[in-house]
Amino acid sequence: MLKLKQGVDILAEVGGIRTIDAARKVFAERLDDENRRKLAPITTEEALIKIAGAIAMCDPARVFVNTGSAADVRWVREHALAKGEEAKLAKPGHTIHFDLPQDQARLVKQTFYIVNEGEKASALAKTYLRADALAYVQEHIKGIMRGMTMMVGFYSRGPVGAAATTAAIEITSSAYVVHSAELLYRNCYDAFDREVARRGGVFFTNVHSEGPNRPEDVPNARIFMDRSWLTTYSTFCTYAGNTLLMKKGNHRFAVDYATYYQVGQELSEHMFITGLRGPGGRVTYFAGAAPSGCGKTTTAMVGTDFVGDDLAQMWIATDGTLRAVNPERGIFGIVEDVNREGDPHLMKALRDQDSEVIWSNVLIDEHEVPYWSGCGEPMPKRGRNFQGEWYEGKLDGEGKPIPPSHKNSRCTLDCREIANHNAAANADPAGVPVKVITYSGRDADTMPPVWVARTADEGVAIGASIVSKATATEVGATGVNRQPWANAPFIPGPLADYMDCQFQFYNSPRFSDAGRPVLAGLNYFLTHGNRGGQGDKLLGEKRDVKVWLGWLERYVHGDVTAIETPIGMIPRYDDLRALFAEIDKPYPRDLYDKQFSFYIDNILARIELQTEAYAKEENLPPQLFRVYERQRAELLALKAKHGAVVAVEKLEG
Repeated sequence: MLKLKQGVDILAEVGGIRTIDAARKVFAERLDDENRRKLAPITTEEALIKIAGAIAMCDPARVFVNTGSAADVRWVREHALAKGEEAKLAKPGHTIHFDLPQDQARLVKQTFYIVNEGEKASALAKTYLRADALAYVQEHIKGIMRGMTMMVGFYSRGPVGAAATTAAIEITSSAYVVHSAELLYRNCYDAFDREVARRGGVFFTNVHSEGPNRPEDVPNARIFMDRSWLTTYSTFCTYAGNTLLMKKGNHRFAVDYATYYQVGQELSEHMFITGLRGPGGRVTYFAGAAPSGCGKTTTAMVGTDFVGDDLAQMWIATDGTLRAVNPERGIFGIVEDVNREGDPHLMKALRDQDSEVIWSNVLIDEHEVPYWSGCGEPMPKRGRNFQGEWYEGKLDGEGKPIPPSHKNSRCTLDCREIANHNAAANADPAGVPVKVITYSGRDADTMPPVWVARTADEGVAIGASIVSKATATEVGATGVNRQPWANAPFIPGPLADYMDCQFQFYNSPRFSDAGRPVLAGLNYFLTHGNRGGQGDKLLGEKRDVKVWLGWLERYVHGDVTAIETPIGMIPRYDDLRALFAEIDKPYPRDLYDKQFSFYIDNILARIELQTEAYAKEENLPPQLFRVYERQRAELLALKAKHGAVVAVEKLEG
């Protein structure tokens, strides 16, 4: 059981501010009249003590309080340009930010949970003992903002008033981070005190500074999450995944809070939220988990009523439905392979509209226009990118070609700029009613494109069994990784605790019959070479996603039936063929057979991989192993009857 406020509060210890009187003295001495006036409406004493502690610890030359007003946000944008953190591009409202070449993605080997002696954490997590973290902060963060401006903002991770929304404070010396926060989150300066009170006094605190922002400092970079005090620390980096701590840093805290303080009531998930219009104009909402680089944003954008592409706060409402809100109001999206064919709505926002966009680590040509790999447009022969001047054929120090843009290059923009975004749904504190939960990874040889769990326990097992190749979103990660619920990097406590919450949540008697969601698996990455053909070419393409979601939409409403198999329910050919016709694409029977035939030995090997890995965990819920054992037995019986590769017609029989 995680206990809050255990062990020394590092911010209070290093900053030396423990009382409201001491905090007010800091404000009187360190804030000018205007910023003292702006801070005055904030009355939550614990928040004020933390802000004063950060000021005392970081020792900035000036403190700027961002109220979210038009004037304050304009100041932030201008400060980002003046500092050189961003530069204007040809299109009005567009800027470019370059991270250091060594700081292009999440620094997984330098990201840690601060834990107390004897405190258990996830076996997949890196931990730092509190005393060691205190020593690091004393050495590297004390005085880190000397000569700089500290910016303080108040944000809501979700619509104000939503059941699972939590307020957060962002404290940073980076104007790029604050500019990004204003696009990605809801400034709740006016509602901060009410939101903290509504949540029983819980809020998140985030402290970041890029320091001198030099390559030689990156090895000393640390991203710390103090679970006990709900406080993050980030140093010597600017990549938003490491510095915009309301995103994945606070997501970790939200996971903890749901796991230990809202069991059976809330979940905090690494999921998109999107709605899809079905027959008769009905809108069915989906939430789906996928590791970065596995099609999550693409899936979200397929929806006719897109809500969010990355995170979801979920709870069971009093009417027995599953409700979800997006903690964010914008997207920080990977742009590699984003083009008009596969992502028309996003491309229109990026290329055709007068949108505010922060680009990062793309190629900028001589006309100050951004380009990126896979954009579907002719690539310039030269320009500048995250490594400086670039030209076609340029090699790095090892003689390898330097790509025009980094694989993890990004765009940051408000979701409201995207044509299929349902802004009203994203702003509604009641959340959207989610009918389908999906889980997907990067799987070239095993699972079919779509299948539905027969029970809630099987659905939890689908989420627990996600695998994915490492992607460019993680520095230092290689190979094929287990990615439970696509949330593993963000689960602070033991996986057994998180898994138990999943089983309790999806089996909750609080769900009504109509409100209980369907849990399903998705897989876009089967290849010809692994299904009787040759090569690594995928069996599908981006536009197929609409078909897989469309089938799930019809299945949850009872419009289509399915074929029962040992791993769950799979679609019938005629239903898919009709859906493919709606996107003007033929769907031959032989392609269906390749995608949905069972390669039983592959599935058995996957089950064995997961069983062995989870057997090393302590106190794991037995339901998971019961699911694996039942599926193994049914698969072996199927193999004995039909052989190692089972065609769909055999499954139907």
